[in-house]
Parts: sequence; C-alpha cells; structure tokens
Amino acid sequence: MGRELLVILVLLLFFPIQTHSQINHPKASPFSIIEQEVGLSKIKVEYSRPAVRGRHVFGPQLDGQKGLVPYGRIWRVGANESTKISVSTAMEVMGNHLPKGTYALYAFPEEDIWEIAFHTNIKHWGDGRKNYDVEEDLFRIEVKPEKIPYHQENFLIAFDSITHNSTQMQLVWANTKATIPFKIDTHAQMELEIANQIKSNPTAQTYYEAARYLQEQGRDYPRALEYLNKALAIGGDTYYFHRVKSLVEAALGDYKNAVISAQKSLELANEQDKDEFVLMNQKNIKLWKTRTKD
Repeated sequence: MGRELLVILVLLLFFPIQTHSQINHPKASPFSIIEQEVGLSKIKVEYSRPAVRGRHVFGPQLDGQKGLVPYGRIWRVGANESTKISVSTAMEVMGNHLPKGTYALYAFPEEDIWEIAFHTNIKHWGDGRKNYDVEEDLFRIEVKPEKIPYHQENFLIAFDSITHNSTQMQLVWANTKATIPFKIDTHAQMELEIANQIKSNPTAQTYYEAARYLQEQGRDYPRALEYLNKALAIGGDTYYFHRVKSLVEAALGDYKNAVISAQKSLELANEQDKDEFVLMNQKNIKLWKTRTKD
C-alpha cells in the first residue's frame, strides 16, 4: 500500500467526511397547484399559501405590527418560491397580450391600486430582490383591491366567473381581494377544431356537437341547421338531435318546423324515459305554437 493512500485512510478514520442532512418537515406556507379550464384552454398556478396567524397583512404598521406585505414593495404573491402562472394558449389580460407559456407573477400593492407584473424571468427565488429587472416584465396591469366581508386565513388564488371565453383570477388574503380578468378567443379555437374534425371522417356526433356549440353560442344558425340535418342523415333520429334542431329553427324564426322537431324530440325522449327533455319540449311547443299564429 502506498504512503499516500495510507495517509488518506488515516485521515478518513479520524476526520470523517461531514454530510449535510435535511429533515423533511411540514411547511409553514404549504405549496399548492390550481388548474382551471377556460373553454379549450387551461390556466395553471403554482404557489405557496402563507397564513395570517393573527398578524397584520397589508399596508403600513398597525397597532405596533409591521405589515407582512408593505405598500409600495414587491410581493411574490404568496410565499417561498415565486408564484408561477402557465397558460396553454394565448390570452388577453386587460388589453395586454399574454402568449402561451409560463410567467412569474408579482404584485406591488398600494392602498387603492395594486400593480400586477407578469414577469418573464421565472428563475428568481421569491421576489428576486436586487436581481429583479423591470425590463424582464412582459407587462404590468393595475387592479383595484376590495375589502371582503369575511376572513381568508391562508392566501388563496382562485378562479370565478368562468365562461367559454373568460375568467377572473382572484387573489384573496385576510380581508382583501384583487381580481385579474382573463379573455380567451375560444371561438377561433373551436372553428379550427370543427374544421379539422369535419375534414377527417366526421360522424353524426361530430356534426351534432358542432351544431350544438354554434347554437349555444348564438352563432351562424344556418350552418348549425346544415350540420344537424347531416347528423340526422348519418345517425338517424335521436331526441337530442331533434331537440337542438328545434332550438336552431326557432332562433331562425321558423316556429312551424321548430314545433315539428320538438314534437319528434318529445316522442323519442318519452320512449327512453327522459322526463326532463319531455318537459322542456312541452314548454317550447306551447310557446312556439303561439308564435306560429302571429
């Protein structure tokens, strides 16, 4: 055994290498992920949720307590790592274009106005402090905070007022809520989806679903009627094909044929014990019969 190797073994014996262990422990601000579908798109937010725990949260010192989130200073919109927001398709936020991708979300709260930054650098820990570069903001918006009539203990990011084309992201903590509106051009996505599906071996259900979408959105009723006729030609009579056909015909002002279609839907629904469709058709038939007399 060489002298050098012997020396190394002696050193390891008397001076063992120190390893750093880290205990896995529950976090004071637990991590959370929220995903929300909006039309054909998705919004995902990854953030940590600090708790109030009896402390003063927003603003200047109050009753001897310094605010956890002082006015005029950057806030990571949560705790620990920076909050990340990912969008699966391009969206619009208060007139600003938000491309598909992942962004860090920051806030600059004031008493009457919050400035919200969608930031392209997602590598900062927390708010980035001195490393934060305003030039890396994709854009900033201003939202007005509001007081809520209840207490939100853990910081919460939630989505509400969800439609096919929009939603509102809410930042809620203590007794304060700030709302960020999102808009999505779902109709453009749907038109592309319809075109692709009809181009590639469409079925009766393909035509029905395309027609139902147009009917629900109040768009292009003549095309919706064309799709429904194709669905019936391929798939035969069903209570739901005739149900939507009656709604489209009524929207076109053709109440006579709307009554005929609704009656057919009622009969088929009755055979399958679909009571709710029987009642809906009965109601519409009664209404549309009065309009055929106008």
